Amino acid sequence: MIQVSRKDAKEPVENVLRRFSRRVSQSGVLAQAKQAQYFEKPISKRERRRKAIIRNERKAQKFKKIRLGQK
Repeated sequence: MIQVSRKDAKEPVENVLRRFSRRVSQSGVLAQAKQAQYFEKPISKRERRRKAIIRNERKAQKFKKIRLGQK
């Protein structure tokens, strides 16, 4: 469970809320909850992961070409 407390008594609630929301997004708890909301077949999970790997490889190749000036 994620907990955030005030640094001092004068700290505004908005700052505490901002720190809390940042910690929640960094932990990935909300993303996992949204993903677990619907059942997904294991085959489609594998397919999604495979496509993500291919997408990341293409993105890396694109940035490599840009760095080398090949466009």
